[in-house]
Amino acid sequence: MRRFWMVMGMAALLGTLTACGLFSDMMTTASTLPRVERDVEYGKVGDVSLKLNAFVPARPDTNPVGAVILIHGGGWAAGSKEEFDELAQGLADLGYVSFTVGYRLAPDAIYPAQVDDVQRAVRWVRANAVDYGVDPDRICALGGSAGGHLAAMLGVTDTRDNSDPELAAYSSRVNCVIDLYGPVDLTLPISAQAEGILLTFMGQTREQAPDLHREASPIYHIDEKTVPFLIFHGAKDDLVYVEQSRKLDAALKAAGIESTYIEFPDEGHGFTQDASVKTLLDALTGFLKKHIGS
Repeated sequence: MRRFWMVMGMAALLGTLTACGLFSDMMTTASTLPRVERDVEYGKVGDVSLKLNAFVPARPDTNPVGAVILIHGGGWAAGSKEEFDELAQGLADLGYVSFTVGYRLAPDAIYPAQVDDVQRAVRWVRANAVDYGVDPDRICALGGSAGGHLAAMLGVTDTRDNSDPELAAYSSRVNCVIDLYGPVDLTLPISAQAEGILLTFMGQTREQAPDLHREASPIYHIDEKTVPFLIFHGAKDDLVYVEQSRKLDAALKAAGIESTYIEFPDEGHGFTQDASVKTLLDALTGFLKKHIGS
């Protein structure tokens, strides 16, 4: 079976970032490079330490800026926060404080553990906004594949588990979402290849727990509080069917929520063509500038 956890065609995407010129103006001197803090603990569940990497831009003033929380894919069962480090550093060079977030993985942890973890990460960023120069009202979640699902949940739901008194005052809902081919309706087949991975994440089949699968589906939480979305998908994706993103875009627009949907007719689960990646990067940077500033 092909690996479900190929995040955004990671090698191809990161290899194209420089070619497209997005980060060609990155500073290289020690005094202007982003400050990087690795393995910062943002929470603890039992004996499990939840960690993130922070990339703080070098900037001449102290005005708070927007932040991007990057969530890796991996079928909710694999991958690591480091997969997005290079993208996070590039975004920091553009002026955003960026956080690559780790979370508990299946099968040791099943739904809703992963959602709880990324919600905790958002609240932790808001609680520590002053330390990182973040405007707590300008936070975007970006994720690919399973990370896209988790990012979408951050834009359509409020905190599920608010039992931590230190974070109880902080919202886990982000201000905008960038979803790259995330599964958003778990009541429907994602693909035959991915069914076993979904079962590992959910712990039960759709037939055994239909209400739980609906609860875990971002598309069924859309309401007037839902934030703007930017969605990407490849029409030839045979792991997460393109209908998932088409349905999400339609549901958002029907609810009066801003949604921009970009579909690549010749791409699959991950974008490898230079033209596709350039379109993605242009749309991504424009969306971030519009919704969380530059």
